[in-house]
Order: sequence, then C-alpha cells, then structure tokens
Amino acid sequence: MRWGSRPGSRKGFAAPAVSLPGDPPGGRRAAAVWGIGVAVYFVAVIFRTSLGVAGLDAADRFDVNASALSTFSILQLLVYAGMQIPVGLLVDRLGTKRVLTLGVVLFTLGQAAFAFSPSYGMALAARALLGCGDAMTFIAVLRLGARWFPARHGPLIAQLAGLCGMAGNLVSTLVIARLLHGVGWTATFAGSSLAGVLVLVLLLLFLKDHPEGHEPAPAEHAGAAYVRKQIAAAWREPGTRLGLWVHFTTQFPAMVFLLLWGMPFLVEAQGLSRGTAGELLTLVVLSNMALGLVYGQVIARHGAARAPLALGTVGTTGLLWAATIAYPGDHAPMWLLVTLCAVLGACGPASMIGFDFARPANPPERQGTASGIVNMGGFVASMTTLLAVGVLLDATGDNYRIAFASVFVLETVGIVQILRLRKRTARRERDHLVASRVEAVHVPA
Repeated sequence: MRWGSRPGSRKGFAAPAVSLPGDPPGGRRAAAVWGIGVAVYFVAVIFRTSLGVAGLDAADRFDVNASALSTFSILQLLVYAGMQIPVGLLVDRLGTKRVLTLGVVLFTLGQAAFAFSPSYGMALAARALLGCGDAMTFIAVLRLGARWFPARHGPLIAQLAGLCGMAGNLVSTLVIARLLHGVGWTATFAGSSLAGVLVLVLLLLFLKDHPEGHEPAPAEHAGAAYVRKQIAAAWREPGTRLGLWVHFTTQFPAMVFLLLWGMPFLVEAQGLSRGTAGELLTLVVLSNMALGLVYGQVIARHGAARAPLALGTVGTTGLLWAATIAYPGDHAPMWLLVTLCAVLGACGPASMIGFDFARPANPPERQGTASGIVNMGGFVASMTTLLAVGVLLDATGDNYRIAFASVFVLETVGIVQILRLRKRTARRERDHLVASRVEAVHVPA
C-alpha cells in the first residue's frame, strides 16, 4: 500500500506526506528527460487545437454547416476518449517511449493529411488519425513524470505538464491563426506538421522510460485476463471514479470554447472581430497557465483542497457562463466576456485534480490504466457538448443562448457524482494511509 503517499493537510483528510522507499531522485536529468515527453505533448496540443482557430475557414473550405463542422472535433475527441483505457494499458505494458513514438507518428501523419485533404471525408479521416496519436501522449507523460520524480512532486508535475500543453494552445491562437490568413490552409497545416518530426527525433535519441536502478517490477501480462484485471482493479477504487467525474465536470466548458465554438460565438453572436476574439481565446490560455501553477502548489501542500477547488471552479464557471448567455441585449459587455475567459482558464488546472484522486488510489503498475480512465471523463463531456451545441445551433437558427445552455446539463450530472463519491474516497485514502504506516514500521532499516 505504499502508493498512497502524497502531501497532507491538518484540516480535512489528505494522503500522507512521506517519501516512498525507492522513490526516483528527480533532479536535472529527470527534468531533461521529462521535458522531451512534455515537448511531445506540447506539439500534440498544437495539432489538437489548431482546428479551434480554423473553424470558420474549415466551414468555407469544405462547405459544411455547424453540425458537420462540429463533427471534426467530435470524431477527434471520440477517438481520443475511446483510446484512453487502451493507451493506459499499453503504457503499463510497453512503457512510455514506445507509446509516445507511435503517438508522434500518428498525429504527425494526421496533421499533414489534414493539410492536403481535398474533401470533407478525407479531412475527417485525418482528424481521426490525429486524435488517435494525440490520445497516446498525456497518459504517457504522466507515467514518465511518476517514473522520474518523487511521489510528493506528483501534483505539481501533473499541473506543469498541463501548463505546457496549454502553451501549445497558445501557439494555435497566436501563430496558427495568423499563418492561416497569411500563407493559407495547406502551407499552415503542412508546415506545422514538421514540429512532429522534430520531437520524434528528440524522443528516439534521448528519452528513457525510467532512471537507472528504478526499473519497474516485472508484471504478468496474460492477454485478455490481464486487461480485465487491470481495468477492474482500477475501477474498484473510488478515487479512480471520483477522478473521472472531476475531470468530466471541470474540463469540458473551456475545451468546447477553445477547441471549436469559442471563435464562432465571439464573432457571430457577440459581434467581435476575429482579432479581438483571438485575443480573448489567448486570455483563456494565459489564465490557464497562471492558475495551473497556483493549483499545483496548493494541492501539493494541502491535499484536502482538492475537492473544494474542483467544485469551486465548476460553480464559478457555471455562474459566469450563465451570466454571459443570459445577458439582456444583443451582446454581452466586454468586461463580462473578459471575466468569462479568465475564469475558463481555471478549467484545465481543475481537471488535473482528477489525477490527484486516482494517483494515491492505485499502485505504480496500474497508474497508466487509472489515468486513462480519468482522462476519458473530460473528453467524453467535451465530445457530447460539441455535438449538442452544433445540433442545437442548426435546430434554432444559430441561437447560441440555447445551444450553450447544454453545458449546465453535464455540469449537474458531474456535481452529483462528485458529491456521491467524495466521502467514500476519503475513507479509502485513510485506509491506505494506515496500511502504509504499518508497512513502513515493518520495513527493515
């Protein structure tokens, strides 16, 4: 039961603040190796979010309506979400380097194919391929951090990985958007795919799964029986399920806004120019990066803050979202749009809290599988909302107030599940804490 170790708090329950026997040492080499994995994730996020600033261009290029346009992101997220548990199992089975290598190859091919797609159908296939490769990155990077850094740094390392991913989103809003209007569709997407080739070279040359002397214990892999055992064991932990619902409830409003519908909403419904809308999308990303550092530090020092932070983020996001779409008049004032975008920046850091519930609940050999389950949550919610918004826009003649109200349905479902699982997870963590202390007493010096 040694896996439950992380910083605690005097108020409320949190996992223990002790170092595990055999913890990786961390240090500069760990940062360098982990940095390569994060660079892969950074490029994957650029490719993933590039459609968010190209949505209007894609609608013109392929001559499609809102529902068909949303299908691009829905298919990409469907593939991503569906791959999370298989990817978690692959990471546990094959290690980080092999999974990341396959991921880079797939998402680079997907981005390049999207550049040259002559039809809507081929473009859909390209985004599906990109989503498959993208799905292999984040779980592998989380596993890489767990293998190279001490467990007590887990929350901060996870938030830093998410922050670097949002930096990729920043590249999309600042660079990809400008390139689209400067050099055109094909040159922008084909040129950006070269970043995938660069990180692939770095990955093959320098990345290692774990530091020397910290090889994972050999695990039995008995085909389908192993798969069922891994998934069932991870799912039985209430911390894994709570992590999934935290991720589900917190991530999707910002994801939907950044990935596709933010730009059309700000331009078509709020009457802003593309330049101003792009600046607001950039604000979401910058807010995410700043708050990621804050959330990581708070949770690393006060484990009991996990659930309050998550629920507080959901409540604040819902309040600002409702105020924006319900504002009387044709357009919401700029101060309200700025506030909404700043608050949406908290969604990404809050979603990372889901992994902080799953991490202490599962042993190292099951971390990939548990992280895959958690990571499904936000992307299933995002996919569902992307579809709902597109369908409602077509059905109501582009009424964004009705379409964007679909967000509250999923938030309500998620909040109910978080409240239901919160106490059960706390009891289970207390059991892990007691067991780890008993075991530590009996470990020979």
